[in-house]
Amino acid sequence: MYEDPSVRRNVERMNIGFDRYGIDPFGVSKEALVSFYSPFAWLYRNYLHVSTFGMEHLPKDGRGLLISNHTGGIGTDAAMLMTSLVLDEDNPRICHGMAEYFFNRLPFVSQLMSRVGHLTGLPEHAELLLSRERLVVAFPEGVRGTSKPYRDRYQLKRFGTGFMRLALKMQAPIIPVAFIGGEEAFPILFNVDWTTRLLGMPGIPVAPHLVLFPLPVSCQIHFGEPIHFEGDGRESDAVIDEYVGVVRARIAGLIERGLAMRPRAFTRKMVVNPDDPTWRSVPIPGAGR
Repeated sequence: MYEDPSVRRNVERMNIGFDRYGIDPFGVSKEALVSFYSPFAWLYRNYLHVSTFGMEHLPKDGRGLLISNHTGGIGTDAAMLMTSLVLDEDNPRICHGMAEYFFNRLPFVSQLMSRVGHLTGLPEHAELLLSRERLVVAFPEGVRGTSKPYRDRYQLKRFGTGFMRLALKMQAPIIPVAFIGGEEAFPILFNVDWTTRLLGMPGIPVAPHLVLFPLPVSCQIHFGEPIHFEGDGRESDAVIDEYVGVVRARIAGLIERGLAMRPRAFTRKMVVNPDDPTWRSVPIPGAGR
């Protein structure tokens, strides 16, 4: 089985409480992480040519809730976002995802997901992870984001509000994230929805290339400055909606800036001088909050 040396090295460096058998308190397996992220690391570097910006905004340690736009229908955004944290040479970390309930009904899949840190999407699981100073990623557009057709690319759909009450209750900073490239890597023409009705599984997106695999489009991930909100999660719906609007606007600004500075879709990895002010020319709404 293919093993990426940098993934192995970074997993060994992670301070997440592996026991002598290489298992952490949540059942995450060191060997499973290496096996899982090694092929993603190849895709990250050599196929999707992912570039990251703003990783200095991620917590060096401690809890955090990464909130991102959702694109592309097949999870390319989630996979590459999580891979970017594992490959971070300065501070490699696991980013825990909240898996769809559907995966728990698939043989072997549920166990694999838990072994790499992706627990069933229950609020209590997210609270437990944050209480143990972990990073959790959420996509508040849900399937509304992944099922939108190509003509609506990069138009944010309605955000759910559960992530905001979670962040307030757990006193976790929100790190806004924009993923650029997923809409082109898997341009959705339409969705086959009968699978939802008959099998209880998510709808199947249909792309022009007729395969459930992304096109080799260069992708970029933009991390924004952490946002801290006051409250304990019991605020009125009006207050929560206002807070969610701030996060949504921040992500929209990151998307706008990312689209302005992106290369052609099928080029290789971006090389940008972070001291060059031109790539910061597009303002981020709400960035001063």
